[in-house]
Amino acid sequence: MIRRIASYDPGIEMTAPEGALAPPAIATPGKTTASGERPEWHRWAIVVAVHIAGIALWELVVRVFAIQPFILPAPSKVLATLFNPNYSWLKNTGVTAVEVFGGYALGLVLRLLCALLFITSRRLMLLAFPLLVTLNMIPKVAVGPLVIVWFSYGIGPNILITFSLCFFPILLTTIRGLNETEPELLDLVRALKGSRWQLFRYIQLPGSLPYVFSGMKVATILAVAGAVVGEFIASERGLGYLMIQVQASLDTPAVFMAVLLITGLGVLLYLLVLLLERLFITQDARIQ
Repeated sequence: MIRRIASYDPGIEMTAPEGALAPPAIATPGKTTASGERPEWHRWAIVVAVHIAGIALWELVVRVFAIQPFILPAPSKVLATLFNPNYSWLKNTGVTAVEVFGGYALGLVLRLLCALLFITSRRLMLLAFPLLVTLNMIPKVAVGPLVIVWFSYGIGPNILITFSLCFFPILLTTIRGLNETEPELLDLVRALKGSRWQLFRYIQLPGSLPYVFSGMKVATILAVAGAVVGEFIASERGLGYLMIQVQASLDTPAVFMAVLLITGLGVLLYLLVLLLERLFITQDARIQ
């Protein structure tokens, strides 16, 4: 059956098959979309429920099997350490947070500058990039004693260790993303007499963002690891330093609490990266 529909010109009529103009399905809250995907809040609710169930199972296993606290403390005992002022949780967490976010931010800024230099000068990339790869192969823990000799103890050296761990993954993915621009687009901008800045701003940078955020996600894990390693080696404050201190007295609940707080810092940094990714990249272009 054929039905008539009005076009934009009132004097012209168009025909279309019955059912061809059916309106698209609109997702309603709490229901699956046309593609079968659950709403965002539903996925987050599942994530939270799984974590709560894991904690409840942990508590149950410890109580049922009467496991000693110095081997595996119950979550209730771990949580109780938060109210012990001797651990200075707020102060130590703040120190570790400064090291994690400071080293990560430094890596983001410098990788952008280096990436711009490398894509503008092929000769510089051929000379300097292999050196950066070699430097990245150096175990950061082995450099720890040198960091103490050069910079002494403190937050600054730990920020440098964090930076050294998370810098290269972000730089590598940024360079790859900038080099993945389609040659046809580059030729089009050049044909239109576009400047080098316009080529970067409107073509290369938007196209490289999925690769950039992919590297940023990997770097969040390395940033947390770098801060903790730095505190193990050369620090007098922070959650990593606190773990070393309480481990000597077999205060396992405090060790677990420190690990959970460090994990929380990593999750917070990762969520910030996800938020930025949602703001700057459409869902179809994201690298999962």
